[in-house]
Amino acid sequence: MASTTDPPAPGLVLLLGGARSGKSALAVRWGRAHAGPVSFVATAEAGDDEMRERIARHRAERPDGWHTIEEPWEIAGALRSVDPRALVIVDCLTLWLANVLDRSDATILAMAGDFTAAARSRHAPTVVVSNEVGWGVVPADPATRRYRDLLGEINTQVADAAARALLLVAGRALPLQQAPTSPI
Repeated sequence: MASTTDPPAPGLVLLLGGARSGKSALAVRWGRAHAGPVSFVATAEAGDDEMRERIARHRAERPDGWHTIEEPWEIAGALRSVDPRALVIVDCLTLWLANVLDRSDATILAMAGDFTAAARSRHAPTVVVSNEVGWGVVPADPATRRYRDLLGEINTQVADAAARALLLVAGRALPLQQAPTSPI
């Protein structure tokens, strides 16, 4: 039986967790172990000096042979443009949502559905990173509640389509199972 940290088989894999929980590190470790091509879809935008430094550090950590697509908005199109044999890492849905939050909820959810369909249709592994933001207190303002609610809905959509979903905490991975249909 495969462990939760073994490289993914073909299909969609979702890595969820809090900030700095080890999601991206695991995805990159899988990419390094992959025998074929690797594509990295980066969704971050450099809005300030600290973020520019963070992005530069992440770029430097990736192997030279990886194909990187920096796409903060149209991630479905980015995913469709990669080598069909490549293991793809999409890092991350959390930043992508922040980038498109000026659009309507219906538009965002349609974009997420398009992305999920593109990821699910791939035959090579597709590893999607996202944060779990629903464990804290209820946000005090409507904009933050909207963000939390949308990300929760998007994470659920991707998890439902995924062959495997893992929750990462302190670099440790727990497999996530489908919710039971009844309490018994």
